[in-house]
Amino acid sequence: MSVSVRHHRHSFQDYLAVEEVSTVRHEFLDGEIYAMAGGSVLHAALSAAALAALHSQLAGRCRVYSSDLRIRVRATGLASYPDVTVVCGAVETDPENAETVVNPALVVEVLSPGTMDYDLGEKFEHYRQIPSLTAVVYIWQDRRRVEIRERSGSTWKTTVIGPGEMATNAALGVGLDVDALYTDAGASPQP
Repeated sequence: MSVSVRHHRHSFQDYLAVEEVSTVRHEFLDGEIYAMAGGSVLHAALSAAALAALHSQLAGRCRVYSSDLRIRVRATGLASYPDVTVVCGAVETDPENAETVVNPALVVEVLSPGTMDYDLGEKFEHYRQIPSLTAVVYIWQDRRRVEIRERSGSTWKTTVIGPGEMATNAALGVGLDVDALYTDAGASPQP
């Protein structure tokens, strides 16, 4: 005989209360609160390098935010902290929380081995439902590889870029030089 365990479903307000007092960040989806894994030194360096490159190109046009900025997908309820977030125009916040942004134009995720499948799969399915989002950029830690998924009308196009190439987003007029990104992060040369 099996016994089903009843899980407590949290409200978005419950989640926000947890975030106020927690030293660990969490994602929120479908009434569940999930602790986010800590990043590696390389993860932090790649995030910082991407933030710096985007900031220098978008200064005066868009705001570039670190992983301290929480975004929420209004269509699905996912609340998350991308590694880098770009917002162009006025910041729009969630009706339930003035510190949660709902209109990113671009997000960057540095892929961790433990979350890669989720980031590239289910999480992207949430992100793609943000009307203002023009692109999601994925940066690998184990090799010099960047993937950019760009919105083209109602469809998304995926481009994979490697050493010696530039990852570009035409909608925002920005590019990430793959070699410079990894060199700035102090990553070892790819074999």
